[in-house]
Amino acid sequence: MAWYDEAIFYHIYPLGLCGAPEKNSYGEPEHRLNQLIPWISHIKHIGCNAIYIGPLFESVGHGYETTDYKKLDSRLGDNEDLKQFVRKCHEEGIRVIFDGVFNHTGRDFFAFRDLKEKRESSPYKDWYCNVNFWGNNEYNDGFCYDNWGGYNLLVKLNQRNPAVRDYICDVVRFWVSEFDIDGIRLDAADVLDFDFMKTLRWVANEVKPEFWLMGEVIHGDYSRWVNEGTLHSVTNYQLHKALYSGHNDHNYFEIAHTVKRLYGMGQNQPGGFKLYNFVDNHDVERIHTKLNNKAHFVPVHILLYTLPGLPSLYYGSEFGIDGRKERHSDASLRPCLDLTQYQDAVHNNLYTKLIAALGKVRQQTRALSYGDYQELQLTNRQYAFSRNCDGQSVIVTVNNDDNDSTMTLPAGNCATYIGALSGQKVAVNNGSICVTIKGNSGDIWVPATDEAKGSETYETVLDGNETLPEAQAPDAGKSAGQAVSPAGGNDTTPTGAAAANTASAAPSSTGEADKDPRYQEGVIAGLQEAILAIMEKNGYVTDQMRRDVYNNTHHDSLITWIKSFR
Repeated sequence: MAWYDEAIFYHIYPLGLCGAPEKNSYGEPEHRLNQLIPWISHIKHIGCNAIYIGPLFESVGHGYETTDYKKLDSRLGDNEDLKQFVRKCHEEGIRVIFDGVFNHTGRDFFAFRDLKEKRESSPYKDWYCNVNFWGNNEYNDGFCYDNWGGYNLLVKLNQRNPAVRDYICDVVRFWVSEFDIDGIRLDAADVLDFDFMKTLRWVANEVKPEFWLMGEVIHGDYSRWVNEGTLHSVTNYQLHKALYSGHNDHNYFEIAHTVKRLYGMGQNQPGGFKLYNFVDNHDVERIHTKLNNKAHFVPVHILLYTLPGLPSLYYGSEFGIDGRKERHSDASLRPCLDLTQYQDAVHNNLYTKLIAALGKVRQQTRALSYGDYQELQLTNRQYAFSRNCDGQSVIVTVNNDDNDSTMTLPAGNCATYIGALSGQKVAVNNGSICVTIKGNSGDIWVPATDEAKGSETYETVLDGNETLPEAQAPDAGKSAGQAVSPAGGNDTTPTGAAAANTASAAPSSTGEADKDPRYQEGVIAGLQEAILAIMEKNGYVTDQMRRDVYNNTHHDSLITWIKSFR
């Protein structure tokens, strides 16, 4: 057991949250990172015990075109500011994970500047992939090279070059010795060289006990990345998609089949997969925006905190804010927020109150971190499962229907269960419990053991009388200086070759669950969404273009379409 087995993450995009300018002038440090110090107690208060923050290091724009891996972005401050932030997090028992952008650098990175100046004579000409001095590009460099996602702003590093590997490994060691971090999230891990990632795992094992490596991966067989020799975890985009579309379509089969498939992938791992689960992040629209029925915010987050994996909350979503992708800009997904405007949210905002309660339940309930998973009941609109550990069985029930629903479910070996969110007590009769779940709601049923003798152990947040507030997007004026991705795309959704690679890695349908037409519909919808995301990065998508994508419901054709973006 390691710290990350019980982690509840809080995800921060610092250039956005701190209101940094869109472009970096490389001037004197502006100590905006210090604005995050008050957030630490808030993050702890809502039950999170780990922070994933990034990108952090010197860059020209959105942060993923790195200029200097060893210097905090001057729009955020200096290295002393970053040291202080990590130190204060650790004082509150919060682990800190940095964003590691090791697939590519920016054009202002020292090795690329030398390449531009010295061309064939540069000792760094082999630091980048497929440098061709007979070519050219939009910058009129007089040569061309491989990039990420079709953007020459992001120059792809040659991870098979020993000098590049040594340099990145030195960066990791520097981050640990200088800032005392606890792990790294690898940007664009789905296009990183596997031997390179294995080297990073070796360094992770060396630099610090329980140093955690998590990779950004969209689709595919996650066990290719998550294993004893490569990474500890990857981003669970498959569950992300299922969580919101399964509610929008009133289709809990999509969620349950996705969970079953992912759980099966991890059976060869000790304790199963510990995938990084999320419902929104800096690259996708806010969950409150994506849900057709905003009341589904409740069952969606109950599932986020109780299904196998590590839950992660994107900053601001605990307040129920909106954020929509806009043409040529992801700024609304990465807003500047003033914490003082939300200082009473844990008491006055049901969204925040729910998140804080879920964090508390997760921390107090060992089975939610270590328990196995067993499906108990499944319909389009109701879903129940158990997490079982050390003889304790915790039962989770959710309902996406507007009406209440009653479930009779097999229970563990105890006399009474408590609804950790409702405070309701139910007796076990003949090995089962009979519970009524409010419409568009859910609960976590915990055995009334010595650790949970009564409902007073938990803070009741769902008593049937709650009313979800109308969420609003943050003040537009506060996000005017947000970092914007090149050509309007978000900077960490794979396009071109990356999307093709992940599509070709997608496992074939072999299980009985995969033959279910509702599951197949979910797969098709996921592929359509991936194609539209790629198209949106490349330019404006017309209504007719969207119709063309949605009208294509053939699996193989959609896979070929994704590969065509190479």
